[in-house]
Amino acid sequence: MTAQLDFVVVRTLKLLVRAIVLPIAWLIRVLTIPIGSWFRGLNKRHRITDDWYIATYFLTAVPRYIWSVYRGRFQFWYTFVNHVEKNGNLPCISYPKPLREKGEFQMECYTYRETYEIVLRLSHLLYHKYGVRENHTVAMDYANKPMFIFMWFALWNIGAVPSFLNYNSMGAPLVHSIKIADVRVVFVDLQVAHAIKETESAIRSELPQVELHFLSDEEVYTTIMDKNSPQFLQAKEKRSPPFGTDFQPACLIYTSGTTGLPKSAIMSWRKAVIGCSLFGYIMRIKRDSIVFTAMPLYHSTAALLGVCAVFSQGGCVAVSNKFSASSFWKQAYLTKSTHIQYVGEICRYLLHTPASEYESKHCVKVAYGNGLRADIWQEFRNRFGIEVIGEFYASTEAPFATTTFQKGDFGVGACRSYGTIISKILSIQQTIVRVDPEDESTVYRNHKGLCTVAPVGEPGEMLMKIFMPKKPEATFQGYLGNEKATKSKVLRNVFKKGDAWYRSGDLLRSDENGLWYFVDRMGDTFRWKSENVSATEVEDQIMAFANLKVAAVVVVGVKVPDHEGRAGFAVLQLAPQARSLRGDIKFLNEMLSNLKKSLPKYALPVFVKFVDEIEHTDNHKIKKKSYKNQVLPHGAGGDEILYWLSNSNEYKPLTNADWIDINSGAVKL
Repeated sequence: MTAQLDFVVVRTLKLLVRAIVLPIAWLIRVLTIPIGSWFRGLNKRHRITDDWYIATYFLTAVPRYIWSVYRGRFQFWYTFVNHVEKNGNLPCISYPKPLREKGEFQMECYTYRETYEIVLRLSHLLYHKYGVRENHTVAMDYANKPMFIFMWFALWNIGAVPSFLNYNSMGAPLVHSIKIADVRVVFVDLQVAHAIKETESAIRSELPQVELHFLSDEEVYTTIMDKNSPQFLQAKEKRSPPFGTDFQPACLIYTSGTTGLPKSAIMSWRKAVIGCSLFGYIMRIKRDSIVFTAMPLYHSTAALLGVCAVFSQGGCVAVSNKFSASSFWKQAYLTKSTHIQYVGEICRYLLHTPASEYESKHCVKVAYGNGLRADIWQEFRNRFGIEVIGEFYASTEAPFATTTFQKGDFGVGACRSYGTIISKILSIQQTIVRVDPEDESTVYRNHKGLCTVAPVGEPGEMLMKIFMPKKPEATFQGYLGNEKATKSKVLRNVFKKGDAWYRSGDLLRSDENGLWYFVDRMGDTFRWKSENVSATEVEDQIMAFANLKVAAVVVVGVKVPDHEGRAGFAVLQLAPQARSLRGDIKFLNEMLSNLKKSLPKYALPVFVKFVDEIEHTDNHKIKKKSYKNQVLPHGAGGDEILYWLSNSNEYKPLTNADWIDINSGAVKL
């Protein structure tokens, strides 16, 4: 009866859309015969057809989602099952498994039906052998591979909440990540178990209730690939939360925070289902699409905007075990990918690699991601034969995202590009406000105590509206177990008393065509090697090592030519009794050795400088802006001595010869 009702509702929605869409399309076609040139001019100015493409999605997807919420079937699990039932024989997961011979791969492919059955067998194993139950929070410490997705969806089937650990995290940050999420069980992939094993004693000491299970792929595969192994399908009422709770956690993804420890961002069902579906639709992902990602699945880019966006459209996701510039296009070719995911750093790495046969043999037409700079945008597209760039702006915890689907020359470098109508509608939801010129981490307020929209061309902070100020979690779920951090992301009394907006912490600017462009990050985090680095976390670890030798430390990100993001830069003010250590290489490398025990590799300071005294403003705030603008390699006056983390994995003085090698790409930071 329920299935028949579903069919009637979906059929009715389709008929309604046809009744609305087809007459309008016919009318436009008829009108464009006598006034075709007029319409083309109007469309060029206002991009009506682009907006109409997005509008058609809302006409069907939003009513369908509301209906799924009413029925308690709004979790992404049901989106996946729907494609299993409709397109069970279509490819779901493709994996170029790396072999011992460098650059060689063995293809693994799974259809939707095969993936579903594997997930049910794994669910039985997790439920009966390891005691995983509905509402449990279960951490996954896994490398990129099909097993990551199998484990993830098995937990969703059971009704548990997956928590995706960054396998580079170790020490106190790792213990904190497990603790704040109230994790009961941690499943560890032996391929990336080193960080967990380094921290295992601390976990067992501080969190004795947490179970650690180190799983061998070979042993697990023996069970889940056996068609005779038992399956487990959770009862719907145990998997589904109560009506109206679609903003509850679908999964937890960790992001760096200014407190010095990771924050557990809540990815709601609403965001996972309707947000990812819209994103996949905008990026033209279809049932015959194959999206190749070399991004880590523990991040939202690959997990939500990769796997979920692809599965929402019934497409296939091709997962690379890890990024390799030399074999990237070969893997894209082997998987027959139509789309690739990127971050800006990847694009530069690929442009710096020698030409290969596979960079022109692949089938990729669309590249989507974030951080692709305008200076290499067209070069990247032209060299690799990419027709469309799908640049977006988003963050793990943000309630919304902005997108562009860029062809030709218009809109190069933009991260938000819509027609006049959609832009006007989104102005209710998204805005850029002016920031204090003396302190860009603070928004500017006028004499009424309210914010003002940044003029065209002026960088300002991007804000997203929270529609229920008294119940912000309906729009912005924030961070699990960290109310202070959640509240810090909510800005109130912006345009009127009592309103509330989400703070992105990023500077964006608009242009005269209504396009938006990413400018820089604000505050105490910066991005390096596709990862968010907490400046406070690095500062805390430096002081923990050298609190008697270092009086003060500032860590910021600095721009390096031809490198995406910002490299870590530590400014050290030595204590009076330790002034003799200035320039002491042994001291710096002892500090480095200690930092490696508690920080992931990407968070280690790339550059270090000693100063007599760290600069402050009149009201005793550190002048971080001046340090962010550090001139490399020897300062504005050309007489400063800096130290850099060389390829020999130790600090040494930064020379002009080193700087030439860095800029030429002869050495990698």
